[in-house]
Amino acid sequence: MTKSFNILSAKNCIKDRNIPLLTIIFFLFFSLFFSSCGVYSFTGASIPAGTKTISIQYFPNKAQIVDPTLSAYFTNALRDRFTSQTNLKMVERNGDINISGAITGYTTTPVAIQGNQTAALNRLTITVEVHYTSKQDPSKDFNSTFSQFRDYPSTANFASVKAELIKKIVDDLTDNIFNKALVNW
Repeated sequence: MTKSFNILSAKNCIKDRNIPLLTIIFFLFFSLFFSSCGVYSFTGASIPAGTKTISIQYFPNKAQIVDPTLSAYFTNALRDRFTSQTNLKMVERNGDINISGAITGYTTTPVAIQGNQTAALNRLTITVEVHYTSKQDPSKDFNSTFSQFRDYPSTANFASVKAELIKKIVDDLTDNIFNKALVNW
């Protein structure tokens, strides 16, 4: 008898709780309304009102050492970051937001020298210069340099670890650029 009473009591409690359900529906309605207006996004991005399009130009590799696939990989990763994290439409030129720049550094250097003058770790560093302009909010325009690195063991064959290092560095760079452009950190 006690078990059936507790189950029935629990069912009645759930039926009587219409207020939380209405609150959830209200919250979802306003969340969708504000995110579709371009005022706020759940990624923390603050997109200026009236901004509908973005153009991200190809980032040429102007570093002294040129990895032949880095420019295309970085440009596509940056485009993917902005289109997946916002409701902006990608256009080839003259977007409401325009991002351009170049890869200016691609270096591998030793970082942890051991007693026998050999490096225990090497560091791959990638640097990009970014120009950001917004038609709706020119006060947010910037020209900045972003740099990220990853260390790897000196005993590792660089060719075998390069792809994973570049992926992690590019992820960090695109995060930093996105945050500077739209999260206002």
